[in-house]
Amino acid sequence: MRRLSLSSRLALLFAACTAVVSLFAGVLFSRASEAHFVELDQQLLDGKLIGVRRALQDLHSSTSETRLADELSRQADLSLRITGSDGQRRYESSTQLPQALPRQPGLSTVSHEGTAYRVLNAPLYPDQANSPQLTLLLDITHHQHFLQRMQRLIWLTVGLSALATALLGAWAARSGLRPLRRMSTIASGVSAQSLSSRLPEENMPPELAEMAHSFNAMLGRLDDSFQRLSAFSADIAHELRTPLSNLLTHTQVTLTRPRPIEDYREALHSNLEELQWMAQLVNDMLYLAKADHGLLVPTRQSLELAEEADLLLEFFAPLAEDTRVTLGREGHGRIEGDRSMLRRALSNLLDNALRFTPVDGQVRLRIAEQPKQLSIIVENSGEGVSAQLLPRLFDRFYRADPARHEGSSEHAGLGLAITQSIVRAHGGQIRCESDNGWTRFVIELPRGD
Repeated sequence: MRRLSLSSRLALLFAACTAVVSLFAGVLFSRASEAHFVELDQQLLDGKLIGVRRALQDLHSSTSETRLADELSRQADLSLRITGSDGQRRYESSTQLPQALPRQPGLSTVSHEGTAYRVLNAPLYPDQANSPQLTLLLDITHHQHFLQRMQRLIWLTVGLSALATALLGAWAARSGLRPLRRMSTIASGVSAQSLSSRLPEENMPPELAEMAHSFNAMLGRLDDSFQRLSAFSADIAHELRTPLSNLLTHTQVTLTRPRPIEDYREALHSNLEELQWMAQLVNDMLYLAKADHGLLVPTRQSLELAEEADLLLEFFAPLAEDTRVTLGREGHGRIEGDRSMLRRALSNLLDNALRFTPVDGQVRLRIAEQPKQLSIIVENSGEGVSAQLLPRLFDRFYRADPARHEGSSEHAGLGLAITQSIVRAHGGQIRCESDNGWTRFVIELPRGD
């Protein structure tokens, strides 16, 4: 069975609500009208009861019947039955009255042969115990016909109002859901070649503005991810093209003619360097792929970061001496983390700092403990990084130096991306700041204690 559209559901809901409200209001009006008629009949019969009692002050008087007939003639739809204390009928103004009537005092309603009567029972002499009983009957058939016509009108009104509300509700729902149809149209046109379309948020109703904003944000993330994926594929091809070309050219040149064994050995050593660099590049790419899929799960062990930092600074000390760069460490702190992963991240940052620190410059590693997190700052003096380049430093294969060293066996532009993946795997974040002649990478890691 085909599901109803949202517009149809809203239209039916509007119609049902309108029908229920109209029916409820109609029933209340009908009950109020009926109660009003009962009140009017009660007042009329009470007034006639007084007149009948006045006309029958002396039931055995010769003029009482004349006065009674005169009183009844003033209300054509009024009838009277007088019953003695022994239950025998002494007077009946009409021969078409019902034989069996209620005997309890007060007002009641009966029907007989299609005619409805309002019946009032009362004693002729209220102060006498064996007083004859008066039964006044008021023909209310015209009241009943009015109420029946009103009930039919109520049902007709309910039906017409429900139909009108359904039609108007369908129109209103279609008009109100027009932004959703525009959203569907834009979504159907989204493809890898067209991710720039956006919903006009300023024209959206408040209920859909947040959805439109989320939809546009999703398209923005898809566009950014696709651009990064395209750039990543191009960078991979760019990085592998030069070493593969070198391998092919070197091998072809070596095989053009017979050579001494030393020449072949030298060619193999040269090829081995290129292959090792390519193997390292592939390993780094696999490492980042694991991080992207949440497979980079660090082990947790208690680490004294000051000790780890001192070991890394000792390792980089010979390279710093060659360029007369001063290495230093400040602060200490303990954290739960993966030793090898954190060493790799700090090693990438120190290597990056040494490469961009001028002669006689400084590289400092600072550790700062805070109540809920621990900060590791690696900073170096020298020419800073422009604000436009800071957001891209952690992109894969990105080099701040515009001169791209194609096929470089030292740096492929993946070190900072790997560092970011390691920090995120530990639940932290990393950012780069550059001002006043200093460039610093700030790592913030949550503390487990």
